[in-house]
Amino acid sequence: MTEHVPVLLAETVRALAGDPSGLYVDGTFGRGGHSRRLLATLDADARLIALDADEEAFRSASELAQQDARVQAVRARFSELGQHMPPGEGAAGVVLDVGVSSPQLDDAERGFSFSHDGPLDMRMDQRRDITAADWLGSASEGEIADVLRRFGEERHARRIAHRIALKRPLRTTGELRDVVMGASPTRGRDALRQTATRVFQAIRIHINDELLELDRGLDAALEALHPGGRLAVITFHSLEHRLVRQRLRDWQQGPPTPRRLPVPTAFSPLATAVGKGIRPNASEIAANPRSRSALLQVAEKVKQTGTNSADRSGVSSRRGSGAMGDGLVPSVPSTSQRLRARQGAPGGGPPPPKKKPRFGAPMEAHPV
Repeated sequence: MTEHVPVLLAETVRALAGDPSGLYVDGTFGRGGHSRRLLATLDADARLIALDADEEAFRSASELAQQDARVQAVRARFSELGQHMPPGEGAAGVVLDVGVSSPQLDDAERGFSFSHDGPLDMRMDQRRDITAADWLGSASEGEIADVLRRFGEERHARRIAHRIALKRPLRTTGELRDVVMGASPTRGRDALRQTATRVFQAIRIHINDELLELDRGLDAALEALHPGGRLAVITFHSLEHRLVRQRLRDWQQGPPTPRRLPVPTAFSPLATAVGKGIRPNASEIAANPRSRSALLQVAEKVKQTGTNSADRSGVSSRRGSGAMGDGLVPSVPSTSQRLRARQGAPGGGPPPPKKKPRFGAPMEAHPV
């Protein structure tokens, strides 16, 4: 089994470990690097809920739970963490280490990497029905191009999607790699590898609904925390970085105020950012090159006052009552909703053309 080296380990634990007897949640257990270091700082009466949807990761969490009575292992997506919280109890800290792990990348059978030839799978949760090969075999050329452009930010998306459509069915990572490199107009080994990396990333994100999962997981984590509890999120590419940064801004500043409309009731922050984002230092990057794109962002939940009621203008219970609890979150569009809106939801497609307002047109005709 490949060893997974957790990134920003000391920084993450230092940001979280405020209550040595508290309840903590590791929403992306992996091989337990962050959990094990966190447990080493906690008292005997502390507790840790370790979640992961991956079968091997859950097995690793179960082994730790047998060794340490403070640990509860759960096979679930981190967006579902609210369903596994003790009733009426909040967490002192939640950690989310988002993305694919080294054991997943290095196992050819999982199909995440073009460096190892294997089945074109890419499912983080093997209970899912649709593999990358299945989707590439059934999606339209336009759908494939849209995914490569949105989630891989690949400028040659249409050209690569056309070649994929011509060459399918594709069943192995090697076949997909060869098609991508053959379709790309760029030359040079490094440039071709970067293109393949973007394409594999985009397909993986789509197959696993990663941005939607992160979008929901952030709200679930906030609701799971008790006032003063902290959320630490580690992300690895720009789409995730922006999603987390925007959500922290929404929690701290509230919904954006539409222009030309009356100012709503003052917003009481739901959470505040703790410092600035943290990047790995040079020594960590040298020891673990895969950490080079990592970014740690931390937020602390704010104690709510009477002004943050359900009928307060600008805030509503987005998830409502139920498994996730009754925590309030800003009634602003989620990042996934913003993405769908930009693509002409539902089902993707190009964004609608912007109409330039005519001089002297009524106010409601102007973009807001």
